[in-house]
Amino acid sequence: MEPARTAEGDLLWRPSPDQVAGANLTAFTRWLERERGRQFADYAALWRWSVRDLDGFWQAVWDYFDVQASTPPTAVLGRRGMPGAQWFPGARLNYAQHVLRRERPGTDAVVYTREGVALSTLSWPDLAGRVRVLATVLREMGVRRGDRVVALLPNVPEAIIAMLAATSVGAIWAMCSPDFGWRGVLDRLRQ
Repeated sequence: MEPARTAEGDLLWRPSPDQVAGANLTAFTRWLERERGRQFADYAALWRWSVRDLDGFWQAVWDYFDVQASTPPTAVLGRRGMPGAQWFPGARLNYAQHVLRRERPGTDAVVYTREGVALSTLSWPDLAGRVRVLATVLREMGVRRGDRVVALLPNVPEAIIAMLAATSVGAIWAMCSPDFGWRGVLDRLRQ
């Protein structure tokens, strides 16, 4: 039997009503209606608003996700030109703080696998504890805001821990996997 053929524009998948009801986008549109009085007939209407009212849309995203900044932004969009658009100018926030505020005892933060290891998990308390320990070590080593921390690591939980620890102290994080080969590693990390 010959496999089914698809053509450009063919619909390949449609979410079930339960999947739509439980989607993050559905929760966001409900929040927009409840908190902002904005209603959208369908996804296309939401999309049109998102590209026509950049300030309104992205401020709503900021508010919906409760982005917490130690210094609030002076605007949603400073420079509008592309490339070089400037989003939320003046804002100061910490990415690691936002990730770790989701810490919930008894729940998994990371689900991962690697060669020779069965599907494994890392709990929120374990992730957060390891991040705090490494952040303390980085500070003791003299790493400060604006310093660069780079790593040659595969995509493993330790990479997530190191990234969150580095960003928690305000350092700039970069990482490259060893499977890039030495030239790929040098190209990536020389940037």
